[in-house]
Amino acid sequence: MRTVQRLVGAPDGLGTAVIGIPTGAELELDVRLEAVTEGVLATGTVRGRAVGECVRCLEEVVDEVDVPFQELFVYPERAKVAAEDGDEDDEDLRELDGDLIDLEPVLRDSVVPALPFQPLCRADCPGLCSQCGARLADDPGHAHDLLDPRWAALTALADDDETKEG
Repeated sequence: MRTVQRLVGAPDGLGTAVIGIPTGAELELDVRLEAVTEGVLATGTVRGRAVGECVRCLEEVVDEVDVPFQELFVYPERAKVAAEDGDEDDEDLRELDGDLIDLEPVLRDSVVPALPFQPLCRADCPGLCSQCGARLADDPGHAHDLLDPRWAALTALADDDETKEG
């Protein structure tokens, strides 16, 4: 068994359309590598800072990510035997490349589902005004006098009456 701690740059596309870890941002990896019969078992955590935008008001959202992962990297011979046997459970096996393992797909599979689906700047974010786009957090009393279009003809009649009397 070997324990490895590394600071690495985040790969491209480690996130969704609204939040993710920026490319090249620092990721902290704590990994325990264990030799097992089938290959090497990698267990650990990844920590980083995800940046995105609030889905209600479009303000910047920063979220600390701390996600566990575990993956078995099999010896190439084991993967070959599984492929020959046609074992469907072994289709997604990750192989060792000599003495190296590729953690990027494992990080992607762990981090992306752990990110918030709809990130918010705060839990009670009121969002934007649907009429003018103003941030409602900046002006809590923000409102518009909206007239139902079905009543517009009656308003026009009332305006005409006031004009005739005046």
